Amino acid sequence: MSRAPIALFYGSSTCYTEMSAEKIQQRLGEAQVDVFNIADEPIITAQLYSQIIFGIPTWDYGELQEDWEEIWHEIDEIDFAGKTVALYGQGDQEGYPEWFLDSMGYLHNKLVKLGATIIGQWPNEGYTFEESKALTDDDSLFVGLALDDDIQFDLSDERIAQWCDQLQQHFTLN
Repeated sequence: MSRAPIALFYGSSTCYTEMSAEKIQQRLGEAQVDVFNIADEPIITAQLYSQIIFGIPTWDYGELQEDWEEIWHEIDEIDFAGKTVALYGQGDQEGYPEWFLDSMGYLHNKLVKLGATIIGQWPNEGYTFEESKALTDDDSLFVGLALDDDIQFDLSDERIAQWCDQLQQHFTLN
């Protein structure tokens, strides 16, 4: 079986992160992105790819979504040296403004320690939140695409399109 040049792994409980994965695949091209639900596909499969996108929602008070929590320790088994990784997160900036996209920040920090090259930072303008562990050190950018399909669903398609255009500058596509 031939692999696409990019793997996208997501965990989703409410389908928002899954729907975003499908939109990203569509935008980049179905032949360019293999999409995997981490509930169904072992995360070690990421080892087979040099270009990866991870989609991770934040639950409640900055908690990992249950599928991510279940495989969290397995991520450490992957050698991310030489891998280019982009992140997108789903969060609720009104319901949980003190923990907006924290899980994306946790995943970013883990991947950096494991040697991944992270791309796809995203401006923090247009969001209303109090705190986020997914901000860069100077707080001007998110470490990946910030989505809030609870409050700003109408903005997600355009944000995904712009972000994918940015990724195309860094990813090698067929």
